[in-house]
Amino acid sequence: MKAVRFHEVGGPEVLRYEDVELPTPGAGQVRVKVAASAFNAADNGMRAGFLPIPVVLPHVPGYDVSGTVDALGDEVEGLRTGDAVVGFLPMERDGGAAEYVIAPASALVAAPTTVPLADAAGLPSVALTAWQAVFDDGDLKAGQRVLINGAGGVVGKYAIALAGRAGVHVVATATSRSAEAVRAAGADEIVDYTTTDLLTALDEPVDVLINLAPIDPERFTALVALVRDGGKVVSTTAFMATPSDETRGVTAATVFVLPNRERLTELVSLVDKGELTIEVTRRIPLAELPALHAEAAAGRIAGKVVVLA
Repeated sequence: MKAVRFHEVGGPEVLRYEDVELPTPGAGQVRVKVAASAFNAADNGMRAGFLPIPVVLPHVPGYDVSGTVDALGDEVEGLRTGDAVVGFLPMERDGGAAEYVIAPASALVAAPTTVPLADAAGLPSVALTAWQAVFDDGDLKAGQRVLINGAGGVVGKYAIALAGRAGVHVVATATSRSAEAVRAAGADEIVDYTTTDLLTALDEPVDVLINLAPIDPERFTALVALVRDGGKVVSTTAFMATPSDETRGVTAATVFVLPNRERLTELVSLVDKGELTIEVTRRIPLAELPALHAEAAAGRIAGKVVVLA
């Protein structure tokens, strides 16, 4: 089979599009014929050696995957050959940037039926990140207020939709370029941070501040003033500390996305109900993944890219 792997960490040039032996599933595993994997910023960091995730080299990236069950290992229940599935694979194991991938059965759920199977690869880790930020770490409930900084990104739009359907009032930051998409996701208020000072734009405090974008640490600390006493600050920018304000009881949490089969199943259900939209900005063939990594190394990738096997 064909796969993209890196045999050493380094720049995008370490990625190789090459022939790899077809893997065999072990106990509790299945082999998936890949429809697509998704590119995430963490893939770039893992390849470059910036993220402390203990991969075994050579490594196949692409921990978000969709496809069809092709073979079953022993002790697998609830899945059959031919099932369309989607999953968030263990990041330290080989991923889906290949024609086939071995996946723990526990990492897979039935794929959405209302979108192309390849596009479903764009859902798992980003939607789980949003859920974790909004509900697990943010503990948001109906009637509360949240400020989502960096709402124009993929995770931001999932966070807006999830918070909104839970009855949370959503204030979102966005530029004029992304304001329409943020409004379509369900934001109640939009602040263009390029033209308006966020610190003076809100009429009342928020219960939770969720930061989803790179931000100057001093600016991030200043934004904590917008959170009510006893509120929370949640951030996905794990490379920097999440600020708190202990004098006012404002706590801080940093999101490290975790797999959760039950929640992924619910997210798929929301997609099929039309309450959540999977964003796919580009679709590229597997052979072009090294070029995508080069693009990512040169600057941020806008939107969500899925890699067709």
